[in-house]
Amino acid sequence: MASLWLLLHLVGVVLWVGGMGFGVMVLRPSLAALEPPARLGLMGQVHGKFFRMVWVLMPLVLLSGYMLLFGVHGGFGGVRWPIHVMHLLGLIMAGIFAAIWFGPFAALKRALAAGDMGQAAPCNERIRKLVGINVSLGMLAILMAAMAR
Repeated sequence: MASLWLLLHLVGVVLWVGGMGFGVMVLRPSLAALEPPARLGLMGQVHGKFFRMVWVLMPLVLLSGYMLLFGVHGGFGGVRWPIHVMHLLGLIMAGIFAAIWFGPFAALKRALAAGDMGQAAPCNERIRKLVGINVSLGMLAILMAAMAR
């Protein structure tokens, strides 16, 4: 059963962190070829699809991590310090994601629905910055996982 929890944990992390990395490092720079209204509309769609996926991935990563922590390692006392750091980073990332969803993403959706590109652009920029922070935290969490071995 531990192998299944580890598989779910790793797949969730790969899709969540990898998806954010792709968005920040590949998709966003590639959209420079589009006019700002088209770019914002596309980013609104991309954010919507990806963020709905994260609402599945984020709880999966946290749940599978807890199953590994408590079911395999016997709790926090049974793991080295990098796992504690990884746990903290995962909680921070989940909090940042919730802040994105209920803050700038909700505002972006409203602005796009109203056709207000002047309001949509700063929302999208705020999302980009917060996702960038989450990518960095995710990479640090992956480093912690490697150090925990």
